[in-house]
Amino acid sequence: MKISARNVFKGKVIDAKTGPVNSQVKVDIGGGNVITSMITTDAATDLGIAIGKDVHVVIKASEVMLAAD
Repeated sequence: MKISARNVFKGKVIDAKTGPVNSQVKVDIGGGNVITSMITTDAATDLGIAIGKDVHVVIKASEVMLAAD
């Protein structure tokens, strides 16, 4: 598979909470960094999301927002 996005991180699923419509998936990308993604439950099922599964996190966004006190 080739993809145009340049922000791609390989990681391992460490937690997955499945709801009726959406699922929250936490992926450990190493170095103490965890990315949380909300995807549809249908997508999670199609991808076979399960704890311990190797996945790629693809970030494609037009904006990245930061906030600080």
